[in-house]
Amino acid sequence: MIILGVDPGTATTGCAVIEAASGGSKLRALDYGCIRTSPDLPMHVRLQQIYDALCNKVREYKPEVLAIEQLYFNKNVRTALTVGQARGVAILAAANCGLDIAEYTPLQIKLAVTGYGRASKGQIQRMVAALLCLPEIPRPDDTADALAVAICHGHSSGLDAKLLDVRRTIR
Repeated sequence: MIILGVDPGTATTGCAVIEAASGGSKLRALDYGCIRTSPDLPMHVRLQQIYDALCNKVREYKPEVLAIEQLYFNKNVRTALTVGQARGVAILAAANCGLDIAEYTPLQIKLAVTGYGRASKGQIQRMVAALLCLPEIPRPDDTADALAVAICHGHSSGLDAKLLDVRRTIR
């Protein structure tokens, strides 16, 4: 399964494509980085750039699903609103490209990547690098976060498949 992981933001959107095989137990990074937009541009232009870049990733890698973090309440309302706009654009791009969409809470992502729901950013980044056999911790943080949400979906989808098999066996 090919997974597109996104950590949305208007200045920097983390974007990662991974392949999950063997029920999520084998993970491989195919591409990762970030989409940067200039604060000098109007917001609608920046959102269009994010949309276009994500659609290009979908065309290039043909993922089956977009994995994205659920928006959590932020004390800075302005930041929450702009992140929400970028998140909406990412979801729209995925929907228009025919992808399934999977949303995960920060707790679910931390548990899937580190096994600990209160893991620090550094712990998550080190585990992302280890799980994907990367030569170094991906930078910037948005890139590592996009990889983490993709890993979360890889592990979750593998678990879902195993549970479905168990249910079929029981019936």
